[in-house]
Amino acid sequence: MQYDAKNPEEYLAMLEDDWRKEKLLAIRQMILDYAPELEEVIRYKMLNYGKGDDYFFALNAQKHYVSLYVGNIEKIENSEALLEGYNCGKGCIRVKKSIKIEETGLEQFIHKAIDMWRSGEDTDC
Repeated sequence: MQYDAKNPEEYLAMLEDDWRKEKLLAIRQMILDYAPELEEVIRYKMLNYGKGDDYFFALNAQKHYVSLYVGNIEKIENSEALLEGYNCGKGCIRVKKSIKIEETGLEQFIHKAIDMWRSGEDTDC
């Protein structure tokens, strides 16, 4: 879904109070807790995380899942094991209602991606 928000606060206020908002907020918190230096902005009608012109995460609530966009998932070491149970594309992790985030390796995956970004490694497509 696309949200015509001007800033992250407006985006979050537009989300319906359902499981998608709950999962999106949990993922958002994982990102912000581990990397408070990241800027949170609206780009392409979704939340984006990075600095300056270098944004490497995007987060959005879709109709049937929450999307976490990462560039190229395969560039993150051990991604296949960390994301077991998720429906993934080349750069998109789809978080469905049935997924219990806290029982998966998503947080470790996010940390590894942030560590790569911090060290200047490439996670782009």
